This record gives sequence, C-alpha cells and structure tokens, in this order.
Amino acid sequence: MTEAIRIIGIDPGLRRTGWGIVESLGNSLRFVASGTVRSDEKRDLASRLHQLFEGLEEVIHTYRPFEAAVENTFVNKDATATLKLGQARGIAMVVPVRAGLRVAEYAPNAVKKSVIGVGHGDKKQIQMMVKVLMPRAEFDTDDAADAIAIAICHAHHRASPAWRIAAE
Repeated sequence: MTEAIRIIGIDPGLRRTGWGIVESLGNSLRFVASGTVRSDEKRDLASRLHQLFEGLEEVIHTYRPFEAAVENTFVNKDATATLKLGQARGIAMVVPVRAGLRVAEYAPNAVKKSVIGVGHGDKKQIQMMVKVLMPRAEFDTDDAADAIAIAICHAHHRASPAWRIAAE
C-alpha cells in the first residue's frame, strides 16, 4: 500500500462528541486534526441530535476520511443517560455511513489496550500516550483525545481478518 488511509475516530456523547483524524501508512501514524462537536443543553433532544449530525457531517466533508471508528456504548446505572448516549452514538455511526465510509466499532477496553497497553486506564493516561504516539496531536477536550485514541485503535486493527470480512 502506497497511499495513506485517513481514519476518523469518534467518541460519541450528547453534550460533546469528540472526533480525531489520523492517517495510517503501513506502521506509521500521522495526526491530522481533532475537535469536539457540542450540542446546546438548553435545546430539546431532537435539536441536540441534529446539531451533532450537522457538526460531524461538516467534519467529514472538510477532512474526507476513508474509514470511521466509533466507541461502543457502555451501560451505566442511569438508563435515561445510557439511552441518550445510544442515540448520540447512532448519529456518530449514521453520518459516516451516509458519506460512504465503513464504520468499525470498538469497546472502550480495546481502545485503551491499543493505546496504553492495558484495558483499564484513566483519561490522563490516554492523553499522555496519544501525545507520545503523536507528538503533534492537539485536542481541546478529553473527548477529542479519546477520539484520536479510537482512530489509533482502528489503525492497529484494520488489517485484521474480521475487519476485512466486514468490509467486503
């Protein structure tokens, strides 16, 4: 392969959805951009989801990634919060698909294991390792740093047989 593959990682959330874009060429990774799409907490749920949709659509239009990776939702004790997170995650999956991208999903522990070497770790460890792996990486929120980590995870796993079968 002689051409870099541009990957967008997405860390879904209703208040803040982080995004991070990296380019993968063989074993090397290069930071491209990252940021956070925010929704207005004072608006109704449908409007907030629309804000996330439009924000992610603009990011994908601007940076033209080739593949997408989204973090799986974890279930917590608050069923309402879990449901809202699931709806934001749906937006994070639909926007790339509408743009013609294939979407991979990764559990939070898989992302952490790919980036920090173990399946459990805190946000500071993820941020530190993202900076070690990509010294030029910049992120405005924890969500953006997590999104870069998701993109890194996908770059490491995209050659796996499971991804190739799903992509065919």
